[in-house]
Formats: sequence, C-alpha cells, structure tokens
Amino acid sequence: MSAEYSIHQLCAAFGVSRSGYQAWAIRRPGLRAQADADLVRLLRQGHEESRGTYGRPRLLVWLARRGIRCGHSRAWRLLGAAGLSQKRRKKFRPVSLTDSNHDLPVAPNRLLHQPVPAHPNTVWLADITYVETDEGWLYVAGVLDRCTRRCVGWAMGDSLATTLPLAAWQMALTQQRPPPGLVHHSDRGVQYASQNYRQTLAQAGGVSSMSRRGNCYDNAAMESFWSALKRELVHRRHFATPAEARAAIFDWIEVFYNRVRLHSALGYQSPVDFETKLN
Repeated sequence: MSAEYSIHQLCAAFGVSRSGYQAWAIRRPGLRAQADADLVRLLRQGHEESRGTYGRPRLLVWLARRGIRCGHSRAWRLLGAAGLSQKRRKKFRPVSLTDSNHDLPVAPNRLLHQPVPAHPNTVWLADITYVETDEGWLYVAGVLDRCTRRCVGWAMGDSLATTLPLAAWQMALTQQRPPPGLVHHSDRGVQYASQNYRQTLAQAGGVSSMSRRGNCYDNAAMESFWSALKRELVHRRHFATPAEARAAIFDWIEVFYNRVRLHSALGYQSPVDFETKLN
C-alpha cells in the first residue's frame, strides 16, 4: 500500500514504529527461513519429477536419498504453505470386465495363501481394464510380475477379444523370456479361459491360475496397479481420442511407473531398480 499512502501514515495505522518497519525491510531472512526456502525448492522439484503424484511419505524418501533430512511435521507445513499437498484421491473401485458365464475350463487358484515370490518371472498377474475417451472406450490388458511389480507386458485396443490379452502376454514373453513353470494368474474371464489363450500359455510352459468367482481381491496386486494408473493418470486427464490415451498410458507405464515411480511395496524403489538388484 506504499504506492497509495506514505510510510508515516501506514506505520501509524498499523501501530508500527517507522524504525521498526525500516529494520524489517532491510533484514535478511533468518537461517530457519532460508533453510525452509531451500527445502521448498527441493520439494517442488520432487513433486514435479513425480508428475505431481507424490505425497509426503514418498517426498521424504526422495529427500533422504539426496542426503536431506526433514521431519514429517515440517514437511507437512512446508507442503501446505507451498500448495503442494497431494490431491484428494478419487476412490478406486475395481470394476470387473470378466465374463465368467462360460463352460470353458477354469484353473484352480494357485496363489491362495502363498507368499510373494522371491524371484522375478515366477508369478505373473494378468487383467484387463478400460479408459474412457470422447471417441469410445479404450481397453488395456496388462501383465504384472508379482515379485517386482513391474508391468512386463501390455496391449491396448477397442475390443475385449482374446487377441488383446494375448498381445500383452506375447510382449511379456518377448521381453522377459521366463523359464518353464511360470504361474500365470488371472480372473475367470472368457479371454483367459479360451482355448487359444490356454494353448499359447501351455506352449510357453506356463501354469494357469485363476481367482475365485467374483473375487477381484485374489488379484489384489494387479488391481493396485490399475488403481495407480487411474489415480495418477486417467482421473487427471481428459482424452479426446484413443490415440491420445494410448500415448499417455505408454508414457506412464514405461517411462514413469516401471523406471521412476517409488513403490511402497518395494521399499520405495522403482520396479526396474528392484529387479536389477535382485539379478
């Protein structure tokens, strides 16, 4: 307000001495304030590198790996003051695309009560989800390594035909070359129970496993992957065309999720980093 009123008038109005105001005007920020400003800059950097998805726990890990210690309360205060608080999550509700009303063979659930495998390419999880665009639905099939949480195969298309999950399976085989005996877990959908899919799986030495009827939580790690995709990408974007959605999903999976995103189930490592250390 100094452009409209004299300093004398303003000091009188706010009950501040002129000398006190002048001392404040030339005073440099204290050490604590300077340290807070440096932390905010780093928190902004970590927030940007995470595409705006990291909350306080992951940002604190991000700072710690750069040799910077910061308490939870301090981080909470600085994130709020800087407007970097994580956006409120839209609750993810698993929606089944499974057509299990068929007479095709159904495999038993071989993962029930089994621990997480200690080695990659031991258990793969498979499922299908969908993404809305202005020009219709885009269906996404994925294959996730249960050990490393890496998305080892994916495919996108405008149809739920068996060719879609088969394309994701073939991509995973080409990239990872798993040994015989790999357990392939999915729901009871007609795509995974089809003769074509079962034959392709058997030819690669894979062993089929399927969730119990109507129980999406038997494939919880895969549902968690879809939840992250929807929460961190799909629910933040509007896709005009399937081609636009394809490009964004490819980037999220291969550039961000597999190689950058800190995964809480992996000790805050990316799936690729976790897999590299195991090998």
